[in-house]
Amino acid sequence: MQRKRSPGGLRLSEIFTSIEGEGVLAGTKTMFVRLAGCPLRCHWCDTPYAIPIDSGDEFSIEEVKKMMSAQLEPNTYKVNFTGGEPLAQADAVIELAKFAREKGIKTYLESACYDAKKFAKVLPFIDICKVEFKLSDARATENYPALLKNELECLKIAAEAGKKPYIKVVVTNSSDPAELAGLAKKVFASTSAKNIAGFIIQPSYGVDEPLLDRLFAFYDAVYPLYDQVRVVPQLHKLMGAR
Repeated sequence: MQRKRSPGGLRLSEIFTSIEGEGVLAGTKTMFVRLAGCPLRCHWCDTPYAIPIDSGDEFSIEEVKKMMSAQLEPNTYKVNFTGGEPLAQADAVIELAKFAREKGIKTYLESACYDAKKFAKVLPFIDICKVEFKLSDARATENYPALLKNELECLKIAAEAGKKPYIKVVVTNSSDPAELAGLAKKVFASTSAKNIAGFIIQPSYGVDEPLLDRLFAFYDAVYPLYDQVRVVPQLHKLMGAR
């Protein structure tokens, strides 16, 4: 039996602490606050249980704050607001990010950046942000051009706010290196490389995994524009962590 939504509440999938396994901050001790619901449908998604908008459970903001306090471990580097898609519950993310900052912990937004207006609303309360660009083979949405436009706008907003965002792109063996090269050109035409904290190419895990020669092609597609590009797998999967 599902709980009824409290005023100002949210749908939560799970809260847990683990070792960050992705991106430029891989290896840091992190509390993950996974919000439920995502408007996108990437075929390689590794958290499909958090996609349905009615997944997870209903909680009030105060209940989630208490859960965060109870599960907060010493020396936690950051709170990662993830999903699902956290921007789908932007107001809840703002309140929980304020709370995390009150606890003296950095706030981190892990988002597909599908809505630039919601992103701009949340950004002032976020210390670290990743902008995840989808390639068309992700099959995330029927309106890919609109998604890409929002992602580019979110990157620009974050860079202009001095957040030093980093970029992540998931690639499969079916992804097109030429498409990635075109994406990189659009990225660095709109945002200076000096405003970017990193460009992570993340191989898909368990679904159409890219072979080494394919990873070389993806790396080479970005390197001429940004020599700090890195190919980094999901390290938590290799460690057997959540």
